[in-house]
Amino acid sequence: MTIQTTVLRNLLTNEDYTRRVVPYLKKEYFEGEHRVLFDQVVNYVGKYNRLPTKEALTIELNDAKISSDQFGAAVHLVNDVTNPEPADMEWLLEKTEKWCQDRAVFLAIMKSIEIIDGKSDLTQNAIPEVLSEALSVSFDQNIGHDYINNAESRYEFYHKDEARLPFDLDYFNKITKGGLPNKTLNIALAGTGVGKSLFMCHMAAAALTQAKNVLYITMEMAEERIAERIDANLMNLPIDQLEHLDRNTFNDKISKIAKKTIGKLIIKEYPTGSAHTGHFRALLKELKLKKNFQPDVIFIDYLNICSSSRMKGLSGGINSYTYIKSIAEEIRGLAVEFDVPIVSATQTTRSGYSNTDVGLEDTSESFGLPATADFMFALISTEELEGLGQIMVKQLKNRYNDPTAYKRFVVGIDRARMKLYNVEESAQTLAQEPTMQPQKDQLDFSGFKV
Repeated sequence: MTIQTTVLRNLLTNEDYTRRVVPYLKKEYFEGEHRVLFDQVVNYVGKYNRLPTKEALTIELNDAKISSDQFGAAVHLVNDVTNPEPADMEWLLEKTEKWCQDRAVFLAIMKSIEIIDGKSDLTQNAIPEVLSEALSVSFDQNIGHDYINNAESRYEFYHKDEARLPFDLDYFNKITKGGLPNKTLNIALAGTGVGKSLFMCHMAAAALTQAKNVLYITMEMAEERIAERIDANLMNLPIDQLEHLDRNTFNDKISKIAKKTIGKLIIKEYPTGSAHTGHFRALLKELKLKKNFQPDVIFIDYLNICSSSRMKGLSGGINSYTYIKSIAEEIRGLAVEFDVPIVSATQTTRSGYSNTDVGLEDTSESFGLPATADFMFALISTEELEGLGQIMVKQLKNRYNDPTAYKRFVVGIDRARMKLYNVEESAQTLAQEPTMQPQKDQLDFSGFKV
């Protein structure tokens, strides 16, 4: 008896086994009449939420669009596999998982050969992804956290130091409990020209100096323009002076930066509105394969001008709420898949651009974005703040800490050098001044007589 026959027998006679393995089985793993029968079993279980009887399977096979030879072979197989034979569940699950893994690898190799022979629409660049997906096949036996029985593991989780990407700005570390956790989406909200890209470039430069690997994806500016901003930050030079550096001075400064870090910074440019998480995923796998580069943090500049891998563009009739929310969900899914924090940005609405107390309602295009983000903050600039060389930060959403603690604070900003920096504690009083709040008209009833 073959393993695929054993699998089918238990699918038809062992409900516990069926419910545990059906999510991991694929029709492609089976061959001949086994595939035909598996297809009918899965359809029946999915529709009626119970195991099919021998009679029900025979009727379903008779209604299926298959040849008479396939029907005869499948009915004969039904007679063989509908008699239960007790088997050890642990052994059965282990053998089924091993068979699925072997079949996945075999099919991936055959698909790779087709790609090499030009018999597939995929290019040879897809072969590593095809093989890696096959090698990752496994049965996840974790079916949930038992509140009582898993209390010990929960206690250890509470006391485990979670890996975070720290900021070089004190107040950001305070409000995030030490930095950005992995598997999160973090969004800066600001109007045009306020400093979204400056913030991300500064944070990318800071992460690089902490020996982190940084991937910066840009769809708004050229790769060289992003690198220019990071040069100004790390070299501590006004950005307009970079073009006046002679080659030897420039190379000397780059060498000094390289000696201070073992991290790498990769900047990748995509055309505006054309790239989605499918492109980003392929880039990450290609970087790992060709450069042995795995990022510790990803910056995407910026989310609204990405495209969705699941939905066509707005020209297809999808509203902006659904479309931007879809992009945010896909990018957050990418963060979870590659176990990194992702930092991006979004624009304010027109009313939010002139508002000195920006809120979540000022998010442009889609309120689905703040619903998806783990951490969201606004960058606010006024003439008064600009005169002091400062920019205000207001927490809008925070899953890491109490968002009412340090609700607003200011950081120093040097636009010429593309840098942010800590300011003296006394400067934080400005963030709490009533003048920074929207003013409401006050009505005077003192002279009113009844």
